[in-house]
Amino acid sequence: MTVIRLNTGQLWCHSPTLLTPALQAQLKDLGAVTHLIAPNKLHYVHLPDWKKNYPYATTWAAAGVVERAAKHGISIEVDAPLAESEPVPWGDEIERCHFRGQFMEEVIFFHRPSQTLIVTDLIENFEPNRVPPWLRIPLKLAGNLAPHGKAPLDLRLTFFRNKPELRQKRQQLLDWRPQRIILAHGAIIEDDAVRELERAFRWLD
Repeated sequence: MTVIRLNTGQLWCHSPTLLTPALQAQLKDLGAVTHLIAPNKLHYVHLPDWKKNYPYATTWAAAGVVERAAKHGISIEVDAPLAESEPVPWGDEIERCHFRGQFMEEVIFFHRPSQTLIVTDLIENFEPNRVPPWLRIPLKLAGNLAPHGKAPLDLRLTFFRNKPELRQKRQQLLDWRPQRIILAHGAIIEDDAVRELERAFRWLD
């Protein structure tokens, strides 16, 4: 997960992970948990526990999250959709870019003050030394093994019908000129972020 402390001192929590006492203590030192972000319909499992512990936080969810969770027996309380046309209270600091495919929509975020792009599954960059040896070859074949990570092949295939629109979305990401890319899966990209972004989304050409 990624946590941003907004200029207000509130905490914006992207793709919340397992909520442990140690994590709660760390968050308490940083500020008040105010926004919970489900950026696509694969990243929602821990939201109910977070909402239980932070009942006044606003839960924002991408398209399909509630329906996907319900199919797996999980009830998600969403306060506001991450709709492209809807304003958000943190919009002055964090911009959004919506990637829509046949399987899911993922919302990619750009934190302007730190020039950081936040990606969930559209770039995965698993480090070889942090996965079991038997998994390295499948990850490499899927295209999401560091240092050349990108979206896994099966996920890429679900976006192919939307390629013309997504090329424009890719250009939006490049125009932001991020200095680093934080990923939900694998090594953070801190060097030549724009070049790595171009490489990771070359499958849209």
